[in-house]
Amino acid sequence: MTGTVALQVQGLTRRYGTRVAVDDLHLTVHEGDVYGFLGPNGAGKTTAMRCILGLIRPDAGSISVFGEPDPVRARRHVGAIVETPAFHGWMSGRANLEQACAYAGIAGAEVQTEIGRVLDRVGLTERAIDRAGTYSLGMKQRLAIARALLGRPRLMLLDEPTNGLDPRGMREMRDLIRSLALHDRITIFISSHLLAEVAAICNRVGIIQEGRLRAEGRVDALIGEGNTAPIVEVGSAEPDALEAVVAAVEGAEPLGPGPNGRLLVRLDAITPEGLARALVQSGVPMTALVPTERNLEDVFLEVTR
Repeated sequence: MTGTVALQVQGLTRRYGTRVAVDDLHLTVHEGDVYGFLGPNGAGKTTAMRCILGLIRPDAGSISVFGEPDPVRARRHVGAIVETPAFHGWMSGRANLEQACAYAGIAGAEVQTEIGRVLDRVGLTERAIDRAGTYSLGMKQRLAIARALLGRPRLMLLDEPTNGLDPRGMREMRDLIRSLALHDRITIFISSHLLAEVAAICNRVGIIQEGRLRAEGRVDALIGEGNTAPIVEVGSAEPDALEAVVAAVEGAEPLGPGPNGRLLVRLDAITPEGLARALVQSGVPMTALVPTERNLEDVFLEVTR
């Protein structure tokens, strides 16, 4: 990572009537970052990205891309996927990219050279003449990446790029994003609510809730700071009753189900042994009580609870 700022957002605000979708948002993305933009559904992530891309006008604030404050001139540096990518299903993948080149102002002999480059980059050369309507969801996402790569952008904004993909597709997309950052030296800005995916590929994150940035920094630094109260996974054959009982135990805070389906519980003023005794006394059958290591999910829950 260099000291160059790729994306600077200051005081960004966007309202829809009386509802404030983005509220005085400040964030900084450095050149070379793979930056995860995290938040619950409805937190304002997509609205913020639309403002950054100049698709909607903010009510207040400023945005600059590599120091360029004008959204029209800044756009030449940016490739993007916002929400679900759309293509003409009756047209081939190559034809869809030819149309995108026309919109992007790429013309002449350069068109086929550029299309060949991006198709090869995302691994779709052999399927380029097939109709886009026959593509799998993973292939459509890769075609969307190819379209975003036209013109050699320095910054890519990806809105939920692994959403709806199966595990294999998610891994392929994750590997492609890593490769774009490492080998193509593209700064990546990813909006997502899939914490495991973000933790696997991002070096920095910002967490947004109700339109406001609640935390920002390196992933390892955020995991290592803040509330370090231990978190345990508690399993039970009666999960609903378990959560109600834990909520009534002084010094214990239920955080919802973890990745293994067990209840995550923060121990603010009680030991694991004390929690176990309380559960035994309540009569709720406990099948597991396992310590966990602090991770990005813990940070997210602390910031957004």
